[in-house]
Amino acid sequence: MRPFPEVAGVKHRFVDVAGLRLHVAEAGTGTPVLMLHSFPQHWYAWRHVLPGLAEHHRVLCPDFRGAGWSDSPKSGYDTRTRVDDLIGLLDALGLERVSLVSHGWGAWTGFFLSLRAPKRIENHLALNMTHPWPDRTAIRAQAWRFWHTALWEYPLLGPAVLRHWPGLTGFLLRRWGAAADAISEFTEDSRLPAHARAGQALNWQFVVHDLPRLRQYRELRLSVPTEILVGGRDVLVPPAFLRGGERYADDLRVRVLEDCGHLIPEQRPDEVVSAARALFATA
Repeated sequence: MRPFPEVAGVKHRFVDVAGLRLHVAEAGTGTPVLMLHSFPQHWYAWRHVLPGLAEHHRVLCPDFRGAGWSDSPKSGYDTRTRVDDLIGLLDALGLERVSLVSHGWGAWTGFFLSLRAPKRIENHLALNMTHPWPDRTAIRAQAWRFWHTALWEYPLLGPAVLRHWPGLTGFLLRRWGAAADAISEFTEDSRLPAHARAGQALNWQFVVHDLPRLRQYRELRLSVPTEILVGGRDVLVPPAFLRGGERYADDLRVRVLEDCGHLIPEQRPDEVVSAARALFATA
């Protein structure tokens, strides 16, 4: 097994969820906080945020299936199954209710966890991701922002690019704002054969399943108190994508961090900790 990157105070465990072994990095004590990483990353994406939140909370950072040290089955990368995994993880850990902090792909899954099991989520701080009711006009006008996904999402091509063209992954992480010390960690992880296949499947299911259902999501209503932090210079999810979401939620706020890009946990970790503490205090 590959060694874990070191983060002071963090312990590691493996949890069985319906036969799937999920890795969880954990630190601190107190009320539980579940933190969900994006792609192409794993739990280590929270290394700058985790210590601050662990001062007053029990912080749990799982690796999604197909990432980090969790199992990588051949299927199950659709949003519904990822939500199943998280509910199963909460059940296995005996956690009835948690606060949620999420980023990117993890935030997209976090929104649907909140919609499907609102009694399990106290509140949700989402970073650098649109809610399920994005401004479709803005997305159509700025679809060019997702040019790289064409290289990741298609069967055969996606796994090959992720495995054999790590320079692209590194370039994108650098462009999004990743620190130099983490780029090699995430690039090497995403190029592992099983993880490359999982990354392709994750991107593909969004195109095939989630995007066509955007209109259907308008029938859903979010009851979990939620705040979204988005970077004013986010090259993937600009603030314009988030217009109008409050119509579909009881308590949804959007805050723009100027001079910040797509990786707020890397670029402004103290801001994430402060925002999370403020949100948690309103419960």
